[in-house]
Amino acid sequence: MSTPSLLLVATVAVLYTSGFYLLLQRSLMRVVFGFLILGHAANLSLLLTDTAITLPPLLGGEGGRQLSDPLPHAMALTAIVITFGVTTFLLALAYRVWLGDENDEVPDDLEDRRIRRLKEPEDSS
Repeated sequence: MSTPSLLLVATVAVLYTSGFYLLLQRSLMRVVFGFLILGHAANLSLLLTDTAITLPPLLGGEGGRQLSDPLPHAMALTAIVITFGVTTFLLALAYRVWLGDENDEVPDDLEDRRIRRLKEPEDSS
């Protein structure tokens, strides 16, 4: 059984960390980049789950040798398609917001602030 190297595991950890950090930003383009990075991290972690990643998939293997599991590869292809679809939706959404006021930053919701101010006196008493 082969284990993934520490460098690959650290790479996946850095990709997940930076992707989640970018998802929490207020700029919509940073959210799109964060989602893309998370998609790449998910694909890499799916491929790292296959213990025999360097072996032939199903055909052409020598008799008695362990073959590679095709399930992680199929799941990675599915994740690529889903990431592509959501990314195009997020890019279209960011473009529509940009057309509105030429700024892609998500504004504060004034109604939420008003409701919070109305609830504060109740909580303090």
